[in-house]
Amino acid sequence: MRSTLLRMLAALMCALAACAEVTPVADFDLQKMAGKWYLIGFATNAQWFVNNKAGMKMGTAIVAPTEGGDMDLSYSNLNADGTCWRMTHMAKKTETPGRFAFRSQIWQNDNDMRIVDIMYNDYALVHTIKTKEGVSEILNKLYSRTPEVSADLQQKFTQFSLQTGILADNIAILPRNGECPDV
Repeated sequence: MRSTLLRMLAALMCALAACAEVTPVADFDLQKMAGKWYLIGFATNAQWFVNNKAGMKMGTAIVAPTEGGDMDLSYSNLNADGTCWRMTHMAKKTETPGRFAFRSQIWQNDNDMRIVDIMYNDYALVHTIKTKEGVSEILNKLYSRTPEVSADLQQKFTQFSLQTGILADNIAILPRNGECPDV
């Protein structure tokens, strides 16, 4: 029993260390990130994802920089019945370029979001630590400027997610979906 507990604590420490070491990409430029992105990959250690991932589909995100350097982030996803699910966050810049913080009014959690890899005309890899009532969860997202990404990029996302402590079963490349009309 003691060795099992020690192994569990060691695994937890490794996962926490991996989270602490995730840093934003050097020379991040929010202006270049502006525009439309497709949410291609989704990975998290959150229990709700395990129960809902089979029904999840690709959505879109619009990144709009504010004059003060914050990020207006708007998500939309077309539901099976033709309605649209929408959510918006105002992510405040931090002292570290490429790192933003926001409170989700919908989910009532605090978010520490980091842009960890980006090719502005191609893809973005985003790592977020979500905290609610003292419990933290990791959420990684793979965004693309187009609805298709290469197998190499999918593998890069999967590898990054595994390195940040997410189980392989909790990593998904989302199936294509229709888009919500612009409002």
